[in-house]
Amino acid sequence: MHIVIMGCGRVGSTLAHILEDNGHSVAIIDRDPQAFRRLRAGFRGRRVTGIGFDRDVLEEAGIESAQAYVAVSSGDNSNIISARVARETFGVDNVVARIYDPRRAEVYQRLGIPTVATVRWTADQILRRVLPEGAEPLWRDPTGTVVLAEVTYNPAWIGTRAADLENAMGGRVAFFNRMGEAVVPAEDTMLQEGDVLHVVAVGNHMDHINKVLSGTPAETEEN
Repeated sequence: MHIVIMGCGRVGSTLAHILEDNGHSVAIIDRDPQAFRRLRAGFRGRRVTGIGFDRDVLEEAGIESAQAYVAVSSGDNSNIISARVARETFGVDNVVARIYDPRRAEVYQRLGIPTVATVRWTADQILRRVLPEGAEPLWRDPTGTVVLAEVTYNPAWIGTRAADLENAMGGRVAFFNRMGEAVVPAEDTMLQEGDVLHVVAVGNHMDHINKVLSGTPAETEEN
């Protein structure tokens, strides 16, 4: 597939290399021609100098044949405008924009533009490393409504079916990390010793889930 990237900073250039290594064709746009120096010498994609929401620039980058558009420049406004032009003017369905301001990310997400809220994501990753395990989610949607979290559990839950876990805690089992591999459970899949449990739930329900799983199945039945 052909992918157009706006922004040849550290993120944009890294994405360009990864995508090219995976067999995709890439065009990368930046208003500063010196930015292309971040690309390796053997990069085969197009380098287009200009503004990522300019129609002529996008056409030069091959937007009309693109299956995806990625906006990762240093400006929130430029990223969201260019993503909307790619989708609404050129009909590219698969677009994503990097946003530094998490408040803006929420607004743009509601407009149908998938966003990566850089500051929020970075803060979550740091908190996961300095706070106790399970205290912070691995991922949250830009509105903060839904979270994916790694949660600790009382060993008494080992041997419990995924369906029974879900009924007890009121959340969804996203997957078990079992010996380094992700296992998406069926209803009858049982939690095994050593499994790392990942749960998807409404954010304000996580305290309840942690409380349930820190207890025992018998205590849950009593309540």
